[in-house]
Amino acid sequence: MATWDDVDQLAHRLPEVSVKGRSWLVRGKLFAWDRPLRKGDLEELGESAPTPPIIAVWVTDLFAKEALILASPDVYFTTSHFDGYAIVLARLGEVAVDELEELLIESWIRRGPAKLATEYLDTMP
Repeated sequence: MATWDDVDQLAHRLPEVSVKGRSWLVRGKLFAWDRPLRKGDLEELGESAPTPPIIAVWVTDLFAKEALILASPDVYFTTSHFDGYAIVLARLGEVAVDELEELLIESWIRRGPAKLATEYLDTMP
């Protein structure tokens, strides 16, 4: 299962990534970050509130977000804070490293400049 070290190593395989604490950015735009649950999140989730670490990433769209949550509710979830946003929360310790890599690449592509994403995708086998 994935760790913050895995996030950092995988994120740094992508072009033009910078880090601020436990936030990963592409050209200054956040694409993955540590997202501890806030008081309101804990109240909303109640007994089902997961324990840290929790990573937040952008996904393609709201349908992808819902599909991840429905397919693996033990891994993925959301809170009302993220309603209307194509952002999913994941229990980092429950995400397989290869799945984490896919999430980071997808989020990086969504947040980075289109030209940079196209150049990156053109180099992939």
